[in-house]
Amino acid sequence: MTTKRTRRGPETTTAVAESAYPARYWHALDDGRLQCDLCPRECRLHDGQRGFCFVRKREGDGLVLTTYGRSSGFCIDPIEKKPLNHFYPGSSVLSFGTAGCNLGCRFCQNWDISKAREMDRLMDQASPEDIARAAHRWGCRSAAFTYNDPVIFAEYALDTARACHEHGVRTVAVTNGYVGESARAEFFADMDAANVDLKGFTDDFYWHLTGAHLRPVLDTLVYLRHRTDVWLEITTLLIPGHNDSDAELREMCRWVLAELGPDVPHHFTAFHPDHKMLDVPPTPLATVVRARDLALAEGLRFVYTGNVDDPAGEVTSCAGCGQALVERDRYRIRAYRLTASGACPRCGTVLPGRYAAHADDFGARRIPVIIGG
Repeated sequence: MTTKRTRRGPETTTAVAESAYPARYWHALDDGRLQCDLCPRECRLHDGQRGFCFVRKREGDGLVLTTYGRSSGFCIDPIEKKPLNHFYPGSSVLSFGTAGCNLGCRFCQNWDISKAREMDRLMDQASPEDIARAAHRWGCRSAAFTYNDPVIFAEYALDTARACHEHGVRTVAVTNGYVGESARAEFFADMDAANVDLKGFTDDFYWHLTGAHLRPVLDTLVYLRHRTDVWLEITTLLIPGHNDSDAELREMCRWVLAELGPDVPHHFTAFHPDHKMLDVPPTPLATVVRARDLALAEGLRFVYTGNVDDPAGEVTSCAGCGQALVERDRYRIRAYRLTASGACPRCGTVLPGRYAAHADDFGARRIPVIIGG
């Protein structure tokens, strides 16, 4: 791994040589190609070819991950920004990502990172041990693999997750859930929490706006809920005219209720025009509120709104008696009314999630950090 940096005034231009790390999750085909099994795309590669994600590449008789040990940046965030509302509220999380993605979302809000094909966007270098030590040193309860999808840098994410656990730091995957069956178990075995994007609820939406399919995402959600101890929350970005109809939202919520149960928190967030959908207007507040109301009416117990000013959509209430247990002002905890066992002090109903005896008070800060030098 080599790096050449040229500084000119306040700017830094970075040219980073590719870091080829042996990749797992592939097998050889009879026609001489190698098939990547990490995600449902199953890219089949000749020597020198890259997968759809761009960061997994065939070199000779194997596949390599070209972004191992390199990041688009490190930042300490509030955990609610992931978003996770039932996973140590108020705590700080060390967040980082790499480059590339295995989906082609036309509405991507992080397209400059997830769609990047320029390796010099990866400005920061850090080993898994470096990241784990830094998270522990800065008092972060967890480290999050985010900004772009961690599935595509699975080897780096998993090594980092294991290092974090050795230092008592929990791990979070912020993911689109588009992971192959053969890799799914190992990837999530080292995650303590996950927020999965359920981007819509029709295969037509997935195919035309992300270039992927809905079923593998649903399979991941069911796997996480019923076959792991990973704390799970879901996010749906509401895009006007594309996935925000009452009919589609009801179908989605009924599926979640039937297959995952009523206690998986669901975040409905507002879209803003970006990437290849600049002609679509921002999501109105009324749409996000309507989605929350509809989900609650369908029987989901913990439904939140995001990217909008909606105080009611930030409160975590007891499913037993309705007591407000966690009150928020965006990313700041205003009130925290839970017993040491994570239950409602009024009626004793346990609040699903992971909690400390007291909420942390990291607040709404965003602190960029440098780890690897």
